[in-house]
Amino acid sequence: MHRKPQDLINVPAAQTEGIQVIKRFSGGGTVVTDENTIFATVILQTAVLPPDVECYPRPLMRWSESLYSPVFSPYGHFNLQENDYCFGDVKFGGNAQAITKQRFLHHTSLLWDYQDSRMKLLKHPARIPDYRADRDHLQFVCKLKEYVPDQQKLLSSIPAALEQAGMTVQEASIEEAEEALQRDYFKNTKLVDLASGVQLTADVHPSSGNIAPGKQRALHPFGSQ
Repeated sequence: MHRKPQDLINVPAAQTEGIQVIKRFSGGGTVVTDENTIFATVILQTAVLPPDVECYPRPLMRWSESLYSPVFSPYGHFNLQENDYCFGDVKFGGNAQAITKQRFLHHTSLLWDYQDSRMKLLKHPARIPDYRADRDHLQFVCKLKEYVPDQQKLLSSIPAALEQAGMTVQEASIEEAEEALQRDYFKNTKLVDLASGVQLTADVHPSSGNIAPGKQRALHPFGSQ
């Protein structure tokens, strides 16, 4: 976390609601997530990128826009605004990345739905994207469910878009995913104590018992978008 929790969120209100605060290793802006957030993560070898796409943040962001265009364009004017997926100038998806020499990871948090009261836990950041134009948070974001009539159709269109981009998609079971989490991997996602701002622990994922899927709400303070 580059800034203190109190600079990014309303700490007393978050404590009252029992919100968990998590610093994710891939960076990005501060977002509110809960059981109505859709997460999509693309983890790829850099060798699969088109020849004209360099493995750097901005080229990868532009590439991701073309990757997801078949998914979202049927529902509105889908476009990439700085690091955000938008319909016009309202945000429905935020992105973050982690890049190594041979691989990269592209995280996306999609706002299918959210509670306005939880969005109000976010403070107006010191730095904002130009397209936000100093708008209040609730004027700046939108709910995908208000644009997309069928969530399952949306979800099925994501692997279809990957296949359209020339990738092979193979579904994995929950058991296979849980087994993968037991292997050695880079652990740098951390819970943050709101009272002190201290990062408490790494290795935050549902199987660790730190987060109960579908029940916990979380604020992910990644930066100051």
